[in-house]
Amino acid sequence: MPSSKNEPDQLDYEIIKALNANARISAVDIARLTGTNERTIRKRIEWLTEHKVFRLTAILDPEAFGYSTAADFFLEVTPSQQEAIVETLLHMPEITYLAFGQDTNEISLQARFRNNDEMREFLRSKLADLAGVKVAGYALVPRILRNIDEWYPPQDDFSIRKIQNQDNKRHA
Repeated sequence: MPSSKNEPDQLDYEIIKALNANARISAVDIARLTGTNERTIRKRIEWLTEHKVFRLTAILDPEAFGYSTAADFFLEVTPSQQEAIVETLLHMPEITYLAFGQDTNEISLQARFRNNDEMREFLRSKLADLAGVKVAGYALVPRILRNIDEWYPPQDDFSIRKIQNQDNKRHA
């Protein structure tokens, strides 16, 4: 078992890869793919989720619900109102991504809409009506090429040393 969440190993990489390809894959099938026993796989998945290396969740496709328009918005917020503004933004169903920008008064967000009219209404009404918010800019997103659910760290981030230590223990 990895000693800390900062040091996942090659087996963890293979488990994550298998689950990402098919979230419904069984521990038995992952064990077959990796040449490891099922109990080890189950314990690793439990450890990885408990230590927040990944979370098991359903990823929705906005387009399946008719949300085909995406836009990025860049906001400048009044620092004294930032907490209230963030709380309001967190509860807006259109927003799919929300983050602080580089400066303390910047917020970046992405939102999804069924069409350009909904986006225009969001921009002109919802955002414009928020006290302490100035829309610094926005951009339509014609096509998202890769989302966060498709991101992987480089394979080198998974320690080979641990696998070698485990192999040595198995063969000893």
